[in-house]
Amino acid sequence: MQDQFLNAALEEAQKGLETGGIPIGSVLVIDGRIVGRGHNRRVQHGSVIRHAEMDCLENAGRLSPANYRRSVLYSTLSPCHMCSGAILLYKIPSVVVGENRTFQGPDDLLRSHGVTVHIADDERCVALMERFIQERPELWNEDIGEIEKNAGN
Repeated sequence: MQDQFLNAALEEAQKGLETGGIPIGSVLVIDGRIVGRGHNRRVQHGSVIRHAEMDCLENAGRLSPANYRRSVLYSTLSPCHMCSGAILLYKIPSVVVGENRTFQGPDDLLRSHGVTVHIADDERCVALMERFIQERPELWNEDIGEIEKNAGN
């Protein structure tokens, strides 16, 4: 059985791809209800911080500390250091990661701060990122702060 919330995050990732961006999606769930959705919009907004998780939190709006403390953040890809920092800042206790094969963020850092991290290892998430990385390596490298191997810099 597929997780409905991971499916919603995957729908967000697809929206990101369809609008010319990076296919990573995220949803924030409180008490079994999606309260925020987002996808990576760095390209679309010319933003340095609009990763899927940050977009999702922004779209959820201001929440009370009590709400964050009973939430679950779903992301199709392992959160990076920036997004993990937001998870720690707002004390989100649980993160469900679609996959961490194509990119592994600081999952152990989150765990060391008491965050439950579940890696779904969803083949759809893996296939989506593998295809994107193969087709758009320059955009992917920009998103994760990597210098292209053949860029000469």
